[in-house]
Amino acid sequence: MQVLQVQLEIRPDPAEVGRARRWARARLCGSGIGDDEPLAETLILLVSELVTNAVVHTGRPAVLRLLLSGLRDGVVGKVRLEVADGSACPPAPRCADSEEAGGRGLALVDVLADRWGWSHEGAGKRIWCELDRVAPGTSGAASGVGASGGASGVGGGTVAPAVYPACSAVTGVAAVARESLVRDGLAFEAV
Repeated sequence: MQVLQVQLEIRPDPAEVGRARRWARARLCGSGIGDDEPLAETLILLVSELVTNAVVHTGRPAVLRLLLSGLRDGVVGKVRLEVADGSACPPAPRCADSEEAGGRGLALVDVLADRWGWSHEGAGKRIWCELDRVAPGTSGAASGVGASGGASGVGGGTVAPAVYPACSAVTGVAAVARESLVRDGLAFEAV
């Protein structure tokens, strides 16, 4: 399997978020993932969330990386997005009130990505997420791929919202986005 890795240096400036989205969209298009694919739209949203977190919460330069893993026929099968920054503070999911404008970024990452996590890197950290590309016309359940990377549940189509400790279930935008993506054929675990 081939892996293409590209990266972009990010300055600690909120204007960098738009530049990161444009850069990522161009890299995806160049790898055969069209603008109109739900995968591209989801990845651009994830780029926005993770780069915004790095810029707003660390105030330090960061590095955005895209790793595109190919299948045997050369088609991208998995996309990994990483943002490395110089802050050692771990990511902290929040439970935002309905009136707050922010605080939902990691909840969206949790809902939209097939996998995500973070690790220490030097004096800072690396936050990553992955999305599996589902062939057009198939669903995650049909392909046997779930959010945890294992076999998905049978029937139903009900998607459980993410739950964080000391919080109620993630609802609203995140739950609607997840249900919408399930209908569009992206791989999520049905429970």
